[in-house]
Amino acid sequence: MDKNRIFDWLLRLIKGGVMGMDFVLPGISGAALAVVFGLYERIVRFIAHITTDFVKNVFFFIPVGCGVLTGIYIVSHPMSFLLENYMTPVLWFFVGAILGTMPDLWRKSAEKGRKPLHIGMLAGTFALAAPLFIIMAGSESFGNLQVNTWTAFGAGAMVAFVAFIPGFSSSTFLVMLGLYRDLIDSCKALELSVLIPFGLGLLIFAFPFSRLIELMLKRVFTGFFHIIIGFVLASAVLVAFKASEGYNYLQIGTAACAVTFVVGGIFSYWMCSVSKKYGA
Repeated sequence: MDKNRIFDWLLRLIKGGVMGMDFVLPGISGAALAVVFGLYERIVRFIAHITTDFVKNVFFFIPVGCGVLTGIYIVSHPMSFLLENYMTPVLWFFVGAILGTMPDLWRKSAEKGRKPLHIGMLAGTFALAAPLFIIMAGSESFGNLQVNTWTAFGAGAMVAFVAFIPGFSSSTFLVMLGLYRDLIDSCKALELSVLIPFGLGLLIFAFPFSRLIELMLKRVFTGFFHIIIGFVLASAVLVAFKASEGYNYLQIGTAACAVTFVVGGIFSYWMCSVSKKYGA
């Protein structure tokens, strides 16, 4: 195996690891990261047409899958500590990381042309999604579900849909339902009574939802991606809102927030640049 193939394999492993953070960190969209890492459309095609080039695709996605699982397992422990003790600076890191993907998403959205209508779709999506996300995040009516076989299955089915929509964070969605902490704890403890129904819901509904997303990519590519950008920007507002809840910025910790915000933006922009240079 030559150096380029080794580097490509490692790069896919790293991409998978970063995408796996979506399942641990509310506000981060794994699908949006898949878009900017050049993996999104290939993932959708693979699931929508599972028998086409099956072996080739399986070998391609092995490092991605390993990275996702590794990212979930490894990052969950230190991130749990950081969020508990330094939540605001960490969340501002992810605001920067989300915004750092914007140049690549903007370039991607114009691959088949751009019209004023598409700019309006982007602005309209953001104007609707940002306040809706904030209202939902602050509502006490969410977060009352208890994890069991049926709620785990239903959560898996809903995550199967949300996970294919760049800009939507499946973990944020689970937080709103009140299932996030229980599912994370189940992953750590390998609680099969919860993980099996969740996985079944995810697998059963992944195929039809992937076919729907594939159809949208074929029929309304430009409009679809401008809506994605609107949702991604709304996600950044949501994370910034969560970071600012109860935080007094007239203190020394504000400098740390500024630093982590900049570092997050540089990191995600660099990852996008590496992805463009070496391809998926």
